[in-house]
Amino acid sequence: MQQPLALPARLRLNAKFVLVASVVISALATSQPVLAGETQIRDAQDKKAQCSRRSDYDIYLSGIHTGTMSRTEQWQGKRAVVTSDSQASILGIGTRYRQRAELSWSEATQEWITQAFHQQVSGFRARDMQVEFSDNGRAARVALDGEVTDYRSKDKALRDVDTLAIEMRRLLLKGRHQFALVRQASDAMEPYQFYVKSPQPSQQTPWGKLTLVPVEQTGAEEVTYYFAPELDYQLIKARYHGILLQGLIELNHYSSSCDSAS
Repeated sequence: MQQPLALPARLRLNAKFVLVASVVISALATSQPVLAGETQIRDAQDKKAQCSRRSDYDIYLSGIHTGTMSRTEQWQGKRAVVTSDSQASILGIGTRYRQRAELSWSEATQEWITQAFHQQVSGFRARDMQVEFSDNGRAARVALDGEVTDYRSKDKALRDVDTLAIEMRRLLLKGRHQFALVRQASDAMEPYQFYVKSPQPSQQTPWGKLTLVPVEQTGAEEVTYYFAPELDYQLIKARYHGILLQGLIELNHYSSSCDSAS
């Protein structure tokens, strides 16, 4: 399973339950007898499938340390809840970014998709955004400060930034060198192309020398992500290439109870 990044306050100066499905699942559960031994096995499997990851980052704008961000993934089998919380000073304005995203594995298209997310930003570019996804991630309903807008993607799933990072990690683990993903922003669908570059050595405190795999993002925002194979392909840092300001988030602490290959 995955990983990581929510760019705090979008470092540029700039997720319905289906009733029918619930009924079907309940019907199947009550119509098929379950042996005690099978229940114990399933309980053990569910417990094993529970794990968490936490990443803490420093935030820099044009080389100046302006804040911090924490990101936690709570996994339950093929579903997860990702929470991000950052505080920073942007252009002299105290800004707090909070997001809670729900994601799951799609058996239909074999990918991680966002179910819903709630994003709250105070200070710079303040907003309250709640998004629900349907049709296997191809449709999104965005409620931005109370105003509702519907979006639909023709072929690719729409994702929040956290699920997008988790899907990036999965594709890296598969050995992909180029891929396309779409992010659901507050007022638009943003398609991005990603290009995996040659690994490079880097000294990273407190881990010492690591091999980082750069992934360049092109589109509405240009960002370079750096993943570390030695740390389960977690996101070590990300650089935002802006015209006026250069943004950077860099990992300073990482802990995990998840299996390395998950």
